[in-house]
Amino acid sequence: MWRQLTSHWRLHKYSILLVLASIALYASFAYNLHREDFIKLLTLCIALFFLCYKIIQFQKWNFKFLLGAGIIFRLVFLFAEPNLSQDFYRFIWDGELIYNLKNPYLYLPKVLIEQKDLAIANAHELYKGMGDLSPKFYSNYPPLNQLIFSLSALLGGKTILGSVIVMRVIIILSDIGVVYFGRKLLKSLNRSPHLIFWYFLNPLVLIELTGNLHFEGVMLFFFIWSLYLLSMNHWKSGALVYALSIMVKLVPLLFLPLFLSHFKLKKCILFYSIVGGTMLSLLLPFYSPQFFANYAETVGLWFSNFEFNASIYNGIKKIAIAYDAKPWELIKTYGKITPLITISMVFLFTFLRKNKNLNALITSMLFILSIYYFISPTVHPWYIIFLILLTVFTDYRYSLLWSASVILSYWAYSQPDFKEHLGLITIEYIAVFGFLIYELTILRNKKQLFCKN
Repeated sequence: MWRQLTSHWRLHKYSILLVLASIALYASFAYNLHREDFIKLLTLCIALFFLCYKIIQFQKWNFKFLLGAGIIFRLVFLFAEPNLSQDFYRFIWDGELIYNLKNPYLYLPKVLIEQKDLAIANAHELYKGMGDLSPKFYSNYPPLNQLIFSLSALLGGKTILGSVIVMRVIIILSDIGVVYFGRKLLKSLNRSPHLIFWYFLNPLVLIELTGNLHFEGVMLFFFIWSLYLLSMNHWKSGALVYALSIMVKLVPLLFLPLFLSHFKLKKCILFYSIVGGTMLSLLLPFYSPQFFANYAETVGLWFSNFEFNASIYNGIKKIAIAYDAKPWELIKTYGKITPLITISMVFLFTFLRKNKNLNALITSMLFILSIYYFISPTVHPWYIIFLILLTVFTDYRYSLLWSASVILSYWAYSQPDFKEHLGLITIEYIAVFGFLIYELTILRNKKQLFCKN
């Protein structure tokens, strides 16, 4: 036993030291960081991205080592309350509502909190933790996400930390599932299976999913499982699982039109029927006459009221204000135009690009989602995580750079009024757009050279 340990140490000592250093930094991030301390946050993130790169570089063919490291990093966060996001308070609130047989799509927290007999554990602490904004709006989290919230309320022992731990375990298991199906899909597409660790060990993924309890990881588990089933020609079960992905987060809805050019007509109709039927079955327990109106109202606010870490929108806003435009009027107008542009781009990629094979389909998804984020007025750091996973299955790597540069947007968290630093955001997007243009040029030239030869 001792000889084996000694031999293992000699073979992997540098990688083990890198892992130990990462554990220390993640522990500092989880238990000793206030989001107002931007310099410390930035320093930790830079160091963690460097260590991530070196660990994958040294051990990219050692699946067990990388999987073990990723799991250990996640377990570091297990007992920590999220320190960069308040959203988890609303998650637990919604879960408590369902646990008490109340529909979270029908009740505003600001109204419920006035009730004397409110049967929600830790109600006042949860309400205060949400901040000023969330209590004013109906819940906008899809039904399957709500069921996870209710599970955390059921198993959380009526404590906030208990519910946090339950949600965190679900997210960790989902990330392990992403690795499992992601490796299978990479092999199916004749790509190196170690590439999945650019997702699994990415510090942004760890910090925002395991650390801050965003449920993109659960959505991506179902999403990548669905794509794997499609690669195996199990498209019926793939459709069902794809619907589950949408019912955690709505983002995969964007890609549904692409299947018009991926399947033949009869198969496409059946695929959409299964997706639609599964979604409806999950929506039915929450249905009421007010459901759609409340949900549409809340989702619409994200397009027309909020702005954070925007790229193109910030440029348009700067020009518009120079011509005496009113910012609050501009965001509402822009919010009405953005969905139209997005839908147009989706159909352009559907009908002007060949999406028959899965490689082309995933690349179309990557660019559609990237364009959507480029024009969106709100791009929270955890949004980039979907791009990170899609990138793994393509020839492009700009979203990996984006996952590092988006850390600059955390500056706003250090400000009492969440005011953004436009200089830092400009640096972020110059890096992203610059590398994207470089990749588009290089890859096009390589293809042209290959065709000539």
